[in-house]
Amino acid sequence: MKFYLFVAALFLSQAVVAQTAAETAKVAPSKFDAALAKKVGADEHGMRSYVLAILKTGPNDAKVTGDARKEIFKGHFANMTRLAAEGKLAVAGPFNDPAKVYRGLFIFAVATVEEAKALADTDPTVKAGVLVVEYVPWYGSASLMLSNEFHEKVQAKSF
Repeated sequence: MKFYLFVAALFLSQAVVAQTAAETAKVAPSKFDAALAKKVGADEHGMRSYVLAILKTGPNDAKVTGDARKEIFKGHFANMTRLAAEGKLAVAGPFNDPAKVYRGLFIFAVATVEEAKALADTDPTVKAGVLVVEYVPWYGSASLMLSNEFHEKVQAKSF
């Protein structure tokens, strides 16, 4: 009798394990949005090519002062706004480098360093030599392209 109870318990436990495994194997419904993927330029993995443009202190940084510096940086912010509106600049922001070697980052939504260089060369700080740029190709989430849209919703005050 004990043997039969043991076999019944073993059979029942195997059935529970099999049912749990079957439930675990079920895949959650896909959240994939083809229209959104197309909008952000995603490949089948939800990724895309970018170029990181690392802004560093340039040779003319200390030479550009006063009103000239204010105007150059005003143009710098206007240029970033334009590039973001055109869908070419996914993310941008300054670094908190006390040594002031690394100043900021542009993440350009382009496939090549040449394209990124052409975009960075439109920036007044780069033109004036206040900043210089180092470029690194990068493959990252296409969802970064939604950053500017959401930034506008959380930004209470502009620069």
